[in-house]
Amino acid sequence: MLRAGSGAPGGESVLFAGFRALGMYSGSLPHVLRFHQRHREFYLVVAVGSSFHTYNVSDPSPLPSNALLQDITCLAADRMLVFASYGSLLHAFARNKEVVHIYEGHKADIHLLQPFGDHVISVDVDNVLIVWDVQSEEEYLQMNFDKAVFAVSAIMHPSTYLNKILLGSEQGSLQLWNIKSNKLLHSFPGWGSGVTTLEQAPAVDVVAIGLVSGYIIVHNIKFDETLMKFEQDWGPVTTISFRTDGHPVMAAGSAIGHIALWDLEEKKLISQMRNAHTTAIAGLSFVHGEPLLITNGADNAIRIWIFDGPGGGGRLLRYRMGHSAPPTKIRYHGQNGQQILSAGQDGTLQSFSTVHERFNKSLGHGSINKKKSKKKGLRYDTLALPPIMAFASVDISTCGNFAVIGLSTGHVDVYNMQSGIHRGRYGKEKAHEGAIRGVAVDGLNQLAITAGSDGLIKFWKFKTTELVHSTNLASSLSGILLHRDSGILGIASDDFSISVLDVETRKIVRKFSGHLGKINDMAFSPDGRWLISASMDCTIKTWDLPSGCLIDSFLLDSAAVSITMSPTGDFLASSHVDDLGIYLWSNRSLYSLVSLRPLPTDHESSVIMLPRTCPAQGICWMKMACSRPSVLQSLFLFFKVCFSLYPLNILVTCKLSHLAIFPSSPLSLPFPLPLLSPLSRLYITILNRLVPTEITSKLVNLGILAQKSDFYIQLEEALRTNEYTSPLNLLKVMGPSNIETELRGLAPEGGGSVEVMQSFLRLIGMMLNTKCDFELAQAYLALFLKLHLKITSSEPALLEEISKLSAQLEETWVHLQTLFNQSLCVLNYMKSALL
Repeated sequence: MLRAGSGAPGGESVLFAGFRALGMYSGSLPHVLRFHQRHREFYLVVAVGSSFHTYNVSDPSPLPSNALLQDITCLAADRMLVFASYGSLLHAFARNKEVVHIYEGHKADIHLLQPFGDHVISVDVDNVLIVWDVQSEEEYLQMNFDKAVFAVSAIMHPSTYLNKILLGSEQGSLQLWNIKSNKLLHSFPGWGSGVTTLEQAPAVDVVAIGLVSGYIIVHNIKFDETLMKFEQDWGPVTTISFRTDGHPVMAAGSAIGHIALWDLEEKKLISQMRNAHTTAIAGLSFVHGEPLLITNGADNAIRIWIFDGPGGGGRLLRYRMGHSAPPTKIRYHGQNGQQILSAGQDGTLQSFSTVHERFNKSLGHGSINKKKSKKKGLRYDTLALPPIMAFASVDISTCGNFAVIGLSTGHVDVYNMQSGIHRGRYGKEKAHEGAIRGVAVDGLNQLAITAGSDGLIKFWKFKTTELVHSTNLASSLSGILLHRDSGILGIASDDFSISVLDVETRKIVRKFSGHLGKINDMAFSPDGRWLISASMDCTIKTWDLPSGCLIDSFLLDSAAVSITMSPTGDFLASSHVDDLGIYLWSNRSLYSLVSLRPLPTDHESSVIMLPRTCPAQGICWMKMACSRPSVLQSLFLFFKVCFSLYPLNILVTCKLSHLAIFPSSPLSLPFPLPLLSPLSRLYITILNRLVPTEITSKLVNLGILAQKSDFYIQLEEALRTNEYTSPLNLLKVMGPSNIETELRGLAPEGGGSVEVMQSFLRLIGMMLNTKCDFELAQAYLALFLKLHLKITSSEPALLEEISKLSAQLEETWVHLQTLFNQSLCVLNYMKSALL
């Protein structure tokens, strides 16, 4: 599946930009454990899709890497680099993030990796082994094996064996090679079963060999002698690790999620960790010198176990866990927009934090009889409730005391949330003839709304359960969603259309069509202005309710099964078909100027990629400038004007030798430059990045060439007349961006002067003296200080004005406090007086 930081240029959504993915922790690849020499700490590296996460074992918070073009299929690491491959390409990452080396030479997919000092060894599925020089990226050695005789299935470097590697095969035999001389030193006949894993024991010359048959062989490769043999009946051995903290214990993982712990001195099984994972144990590693065991699996979980109790078994110490099966329904919980509740096909209900991973919680499985399952020692799954498929036919009243539940039989019942007692039923026998597709309760607990597959929307009195009104729609319904604050009901129909019903008038006020597949879910923006819909046609569309137009649409490579909008309006979250993650999309309209133009109903959406597990660290300014042709054209014109001041060869020479340049003559422009706008400030920022400081310092200041605005002229006029009503009136009618532009232009570097800045501070003082627009004066002053704090603190005239304003603010606040106290006294008197 494609993943990136945001949509591609020119094909991105107007409203939403990919931010990050939640709930993705582990895949089917084994993890890698590294020790950081300088930090003196262990770090865990786990592949997740097309990137990998690095965790500190003591505090497992992920540090995601940059993404590759495809999902990682093999992972390894040494003390400096992390090696990851997809297809036939091998990549080396430095600082756990950036690709610094790419190794090309394999003709088939790589499936085994082994770091080897200054080299790295890779084996592909065609049985070709290549030894690479890490720094030069050159091929040091290539070895070909006959798959019919020796298909390489495992690789390791025996401890203290210089220039030697041990290879295991699917046929069961092993080979010890010297890769410097390219010689086969010894062949081991094997034990009649394919080798799945090789692991170095704490003792030199001793290797543990895991077999497909479930046997574990502890073998001395120096004397070709088997020291001990263990058997587990859970299928193939997937991974092996040894304790190194003084306890002779070996742990072995299985294909069904169990872990066996073997005592190497007494040669017996000492403990079993059943159901450590719900899928095969992909990776299993003891932390060196500590009683900690780290495991990961394809069930999207990383678990750290500690062995500090009697019996030799481990208990769960820390974990990071997501859904092991795709989420079916997600909803924001709470008013701060920081928690997302997610129900998955694995039967679990989980809470994901959009702030930090440590706040994630697993609310567990629902059980038919949890007490019985614990008492009888039964498998948990035998009494577990089926997966939560939807929240659609359940709603909780605004007061939180009642739950309204719709059934597939057409019944709608009301239950008390605390006691579970049945409190009522809508309709004499059934509320609808067909299955209930959705229920909702209004914001005042006055109405209950039910939708059925019979195409009827029914309104009931919540308390008396009497039918108030019924609306018949042309097609069968697939779901409803109520925005309680505005009383707007969104209705999804089986004909792929969306209707909007006003609860107050009980009439259809809007109808949208444009989806080409079943509508899976809907979400309202917090203000009720937008209705966002997700369909099986892989599109997510945003409809503007006041205008009745489609304003945004984007296409994904997999259909969204559920969407939800943050109560604060900053993020849209989505979950997708056959995907374990929850994806966050940031609302562009909150932090940038967005032009929302109506789109045609047959608008062909552009495909964008799902976000990665971390937000993009920054947006390339050139990409931002080039995303719109008009901006690019203005940018080119601006550069043409600025760079025409100097010959190109002088600019290049100055960039190399940092020579000072002085303009020979003043600039003569054939046209007047417009007033500085926010876009002009972007141009100046780009110019400062492109041209060295020595050059930009000698360029003509654009503020000097800029025409004076009306507000600037009025401030200059007020310096003489001491009359500030006109500039204040001009400022009041401006928008936020224009106000910021005007205030930026007051500084000398923006074409202004200290005197004009002083005039603006006097304007604020006038507003405080008149005791009008107190909050507005505070806002103007805060923005002024934010923009010009440095120059204000360095100019004595401005410091004097600021001191006067500070005294005025104190006096004004004392006056306001007096008014507050008077009002509170009057209110208290009115409440207590016997009138």
